[in-house]
Amino acid sequence: MSFRRYTWWAVPGTTVCLLVLFVGEWVLDGDVPLWARGPAAAAAVVEVMASVVLLSRRLALLPVTDDPHSDTSPSDSRPAELSVGWLAAAGGAAVVLAVFPLVLRNYGLWAVAPAMAVATLATYLPPRRRRLLITIAAVLALLPGGVVSLADGDGKLLYAALFPPGLVALTAWMTLAPLSSWDTARRLSDARRLEAELAVKDERLRFSADLHDIQGHHLQVIALKGELAARLVKMDPARAAAEMQDVMRLAADALSDTRAMVQGYRRTTLDDEIANATRVMAAADIDARMTLAPAVVSAELGDSARHLLGLVMREATTNVLRHSNARHAEVDYRVVGGRARLRVGNDGADGHPAGLNDGTGLYTLAERLGAAGGELVWTRDGDHFVVEASLPTTAVGGVGR
Repeated sequence: MSFRRYTWWAVPGTTVCLLVLFVGEWVLDGDVPLWARGPAAAAAVVEVMASVVLLSRRLALLPVTDDPHSDTSPSDSRPAELSVGWLAAAGGAAVVLAVFPLVLRNYGLWAVAPAMAVATLATYLPPRRRRLLITIAAVLALLPGGVVSLADGDGKLLYAALFPPGLVALTAWMTLAPLSSWDTARRLSDARRLEAELAVKDERLRFSADLHDIQGHHLQVIALKGELAARLVKMDPARAAAEMQDVMRLAADALSDTRAMVQGYRRTTLDDEIANATRVMAAADIDARMTLAPAVVSAELGDSARHLLGLVMREATTNVLRHSNARHAEVDYRVVGGRARLRVGNDGADGHPAGLNDGTGLYTLAERLGAAGGELVWTRDGDHFVVEASLPTTAVGGVGR
């Protein structure tokens, strides 16, 4: 806010001060004829108002660029129906404030108002057209004073011809330099705001992915055990009761995991998920063969990598239960050449392999492994479906929670 206040004083404030100082002094000069002072005073008031409105309005806008594909095109960001009227008023007042001093041979004053009008218009243009406008205005500023001085023979030709172009260049620099700093600061501020919004969206996506991993897995196992208990309730009430006890435990675990995730401290680990996969596949009458490296080898993995591979193990297990009619499954985990490799396969893939249509699950995990320098692929050969994940044992970046 303080920088915006400074920019306001540096751009509209300076313009008003210069107009009041130079034009006001000339209007109040008793040696200036009354027929010139009256119209000049009225024109000065109009010029001041138009300059304040136009430059203040410009501070609220992003600059137009030379890029035709830029988001800040004139049609998007310029209130044309309001600016054109004020620009016309500023231009007309500038003509009046140029003609009367020039008629009275005041070569130093006549270019002040036109130079400020040109600088104000330049703030609304993209850089290329802005430079072109200032160059043309500076060249044209050579003519009026030079022609009048040459015709009058007053010996002030050099001053009359060269001072106005210099005034145009100086006024443009005084107006555009602080405005350029303001535009840069505003772009940085907008970039920070956008970065913060993206961070919030990324966190929401991460949270939804974790929620999908937790609830999808637990609910699938609960549904499976509930169906099994319903079938056993007449044939084997004792086992049905045991299965319902497992359902109650799984529901409590799901609730606990969800609370832990919301509180921000829950992390899935590969060891836990492999142990869980063994239990739930056995409960589903799936013959699961585990080929695991020694426990000491798994210690080579950092917490982040173990968390990510744990998510892969959980998703693969959930897919076996939800999207297959598997009778056999195999899990192979080992660390080779500095990379942890996890392979989960089953022999009962149906026509809709998991993670290929819903935008979550395997696709989400593939993106997260890719960000950590790893890879997640899945293949299907007939009814055999395999998920393979690999990750550097030193992976830390991009893993997240």
